[in-house]
Amino acid sequence: MPDKVKVAVVGLGFGAEFVPLYQKHPNAECYAICQRDKDNLNKVGDQFGVERRVTEFEALLEMDEIDAIHIVTPIQAHAWMTVKALNAGKHAAATVPMGSTAQECIDIVEARRKSGKVYMMMETAVYTREFLYAKELVDSGKLGRVQFLRGSHQQNMDLPGWPDYWYGFPPMHYGTHAISPLLELAGHRAESVVCFGSGRIQEKYIPKYNSPFSIETALFRLKDSDLACEATRSLFNAIRQYRESFDVYGSQLSFEWEQVAGEKPVVYSGFEDAERVEVPDYGHRLPDEISKYTLHGVYDEEHEHTSFIQGAGHGGSHPHMVHEFVSAIIEGRESSVDAETAANWTMAGICAHESAMRGGERIIIPSP
Repeated sequence: MPDKVKVAVVGLGFGAEFVPLYQKHPNAECYAICQRDKDNLNKVGDQFGVERRVTEFEALLEMDEIDAIHIVTPIQAHAWMTVKALNAGKHAAATVPMGSTAQECIDIVEARRKSGKVYMMMETAVYTREFLYAKELVDSGKLGRVQFLRGSHQQNMDLPGWPDYWYGFPPMHYGTHAISPLLELAGHRAESVVCFGSGRIQEKYIPKYNSPFSIETALFRLKDSDLACEATRSLFNAIRQYRESFDVYGSQLSFEWEQVAGEKPVVYSGFEDAERVEVPDYGHRLPDEISKYTLHGVYDEEHEHTSFIQGAGHGGSHPHMVHEFVSAIIEGRESSVDAETAANWTMAGICAHESAMRGGERIIIPSP
């Protein structure tokens, strides 16, 4: 196994957040970057001092020195780029969702099995401070028996500036932020789903995906479990402050994270006992070189100013994901969000939308 994993980052919008993390991780380096927009490619390369810059994805596949490729591109490219990377003998990480269809997810699972390489879906929702706190409550037994889980991801994208493919996108096709915390905390995969659509988006957005719903709400039955989970997703024509949140209800404690600006999560310890809790940043779980990236911001004493750290977004999840991906490669094991897990989380949403389009028909989620 390599002492340092040479990683190429593809897609330098959101993807630029990960460049400094690979540069500073003690067992990795950002060996190359890739983007079609040459101006932005050079801007990011100059900013972080990355020398190897390419505009064509295929060029990375031909670089023998590259161990792993981190894909942070538009959704439609996730699956085919991942398959090509694995088939070329590269470890692969990709942002969510894994793919746009169930078949794409299955194709990635098969490519990973054939290649023997590490795959990781970089799901921020299972590495936020709030999730790691709730996971401790579950794993320690303090929560008691898990009885029910609920997740929500609401976002208003009816604004100019988004790439064209987003307008009219089926809500549950990008459902992993709402679904993954539930399945990970429950410790089981989704087996089947019943989903209903509600409301209607602008008529001009509907034809692109033939998806009319403003909101989709799904109820999942979990495999080998007596648990059910509920997830709600919206993209257009539902006004709410941005939210990625989840609740988990146990026999001893319950945890609710409503994600309202300025408000902390709540732990319930009795019928009327509720306490807002301070969630730690969990930087102690990471190498010192990247631990600061779990913080909300860093206070500059000289200028009396708190500044945002590039690479520290999505609830401090980015350095945890990078560390897990690199560690899985170094240790020769599968990642925490491996291909089969990612396929289940992604297909749960795809099948939920299918159920909504069929008026709430129960859909069995394929097993890759």
